[in-house]
Amino acid sequence: MKQQDFENRYKQQWQQFENLLAFIHEKKASEEDLAEFTPLYRRMCQFSSLSKERKYSPHLVDYLNDLVLQGHQKLYTKKSSLTLNIIRFVVADFPITMRENQVYFWLAAALLYLPMLVMGLLVYFNAELIFSVMPADQVSSVESMYDPATRVLGREREADTDILMFGFYIKNNIGIGFRTFASGILFGLGSLFFLIYNGVSIGATAGHLTHLGYTETFYPFVVGHSSFELTAIAISGAAGLLLGWALIAPGQLTRLDSLRQAAKIAIKLVYGVILMLIIAAFLEAFWSSNTSIPITVKYSVGAMFWGLIIVYFLYSGRRKDWT
Repeated sequence: MKQQDFENRYKQQWQQFENLLAFIHEKKASEEDLAEFTPLYRRMCQFSSLSKERKYSPHLVDYLNDLVLQGHQKLYTKKSSLTLNIIRFVVADFPITMRENQVYFWLAAALLYLPMLVMGLLVYFNAELIFSVMPADQVSSVESMYDPATRVLGREREADTDILMFGFYIKNNIGIGFRTFASGILFGLGSLFFLIYNGVSIGATAGHLTHLGYTETFYPFVVGHSSFELTAIAISGAAGLLLGWALIAPGQLTRLDSLRQAAKIAIKLVYGVILMLIIAAFLEAFWSSNTSIPITVKYSVGAMFWGLIIVYFLYSGRRKDWT
């Protein structure tokens, strides 16, 4: 293709990319503009490569190459900004949002931990109560998981690899968190149910295994990841209760507008929950199930994680330069 034909056919796209670079530099680019940036940048790389391959005039080659270099710089800056936004979210936005909505968290924590404690004590002193919470085959499965005579701790592996279990735990944990959050759309009743249900189930399991004397297998297994997992479930419930209250008491807003405002806050909590549940899954797969680690070390690390969670939500993001 002759250079003139090449320019006539594609000059409009070059101008579009040049204008987009200017918009981004002046911070006037819309979301639609930013969405077009990457595919347009790729086409510019192709145009630049073709101009060199076909030995077009140095002026055209330099012009296209310059646009590609500018695009690369903007793309690199964009990726850096994404990284900084993620760091800002973890260090500041997530804990700040939690503190601003702590009333929902404390309510969710009470709905999770109180049934857990009560049911745990009831089952410990009356072992038969476990069958009112779960069927006999599930009770048998739980017992086999934490039987001191077993080769592995936790859920039996169909494939003896921690990586596969890591994937399983991620799916399972996020499923629990999502149900607890999303069901809050039912005027908070769904979140209330799942918080109590999870509390009762965990408490009954703990009480039953303690009654059997499986304390040296059960508690060292759960202590490592429980701080992240249980806190994340409570936060999921808090996000769900936030949605429910927005529907119950919309104030001067319509229920739809009230729900939209609450959802903007709740989704921040959910992003943090996902991160916490991934950490919990990692610990559960690679740390908690490791039988070679001394029990005292597991308890110490577990206590450290609980302390870390408490300090994180109390103090992280309080620096003025993060706000």
